[in-house]
Amino acid sequence: MTTDQVIDAKRRMWIIGAALLALFLGAMDALIMSAAMPTIVAELGGMSLYAWVYSAYFLARAAALPIFGKLADLFETKKLFLFSIGLFLLSSNAFHAAALAAGGSDEGAPGPRPQYSETYYGAYVRDLDGNKLQAVCYAPD
Repeated sequence: MTTDQVIDAKRRMWIIGAALLALFLGAMDALIMSAAMPTIVAELGGMSLYAWVYSAYFLARAAALPIFGKLADLFETKKLFLFSIGLFLLSSNAFHAAALAAGGSDEGAPGPRPQYSETYYGAYVRDLDGNKLQAVCYAPD
C-alpha cells in the first residue's frame, strides 16, 4: 500500500472491529486465567507458587505469539485455521481417551453437540473427584 492510497470507511471499520475483537479476546484470556488461578495454585501446593504460574503462562504466551505470527506469514490463513481446528479435534479425542484411561467417567463421546449449536464440538469426562472436564470448540454461526 502506498501513501497515496486511502482506506475506505467500510474497510476501516472492519479493521478497527478486528483489532477490538483481538483486544477483547486477550482480555477474556486473562480473565479466564485469573478465575482459574486459585484452583491451579491450590493443586500445586500453595500461594508461594502464584507468581510462578503467572510467569510461566505469560512466558508461554509471549513465546507463542511470534511463532503464530510467522506461521500466518508463511501459510494461507484459511489453511492454518483449518489445521488448528483439526488439531483441536484430534487433541480433544486424545484428551477423552487419556481421561478415561486415568479412571475418569464418560460424560459422552467426543463429537458434535447439535443441542448447543450445529458448529459445537465437545468431549466431556468426570475426573476421580467428580469434577467435569471438557474440551470444546465452537464456531459462531
